[in-house]
Amino acid sequence: MYHKYKNVERVKPSGLELQDHLVGVQRVTKVTKGGRAFGFSAIVVVGNGNGVVGQGLGKSKDVASAIAKAIEDAKKNLVRIPIIKKTLPHEQKGKYGGARVFLKPASHGTGVIAGGAVRAVLESVGVHDVLSKSQGSSNPHNVVKATFDALLQLRSAGMIAKERGISLEKVFNG
Repeated sequence: MYHKYKNVERVKPSGLELQDHLVGVQRVTKVTKGGRAFGFSAIVVVGNGNGVVGQGLGKSKDVASAIAKAIEDAKKNLVRIPIIKKTLPHEQKGKYGGARVFLKPASHGTGVIAGGAVRAVLESVGVHDVLSKSQGSSNPHNVVKATFDALLQLRSAGMIAKERGISLEKVFNG
């Protein structure tokens, strides 16, 4: 899932205090010869509130097991996101399908200015001060994936220094 990003650090779920946020539950219908068969799909975001986050999708005939499957799937897809002083290192755009998300760091005390699906992801990551705008599709599946696209493109100053092979002071002082 994260193969197209260079600096993705995968995280094992063992030993982490993970909280889950239910983004959405959809009832899906399959029309068969005997009538309609109802099922449920749930999208969940899990995170430790300190830079580790993952998202998952679960499908089942009942809501509770769909959510449980989504949580297990999310724990398999955990990644580390760079956070500096409870906000993002720089502004970033992300897109997935028809959904586009713009994230911008904010000063201390601003809070999380974001809508439903974006807010769930940012709160799970542990970002407390951020401005965001979700454009295009409002489909929660695509909005969550677009937010992950933006977060996975973020790079801290330490990452940039390491990529360039220079010291951290030289990144800031030229």
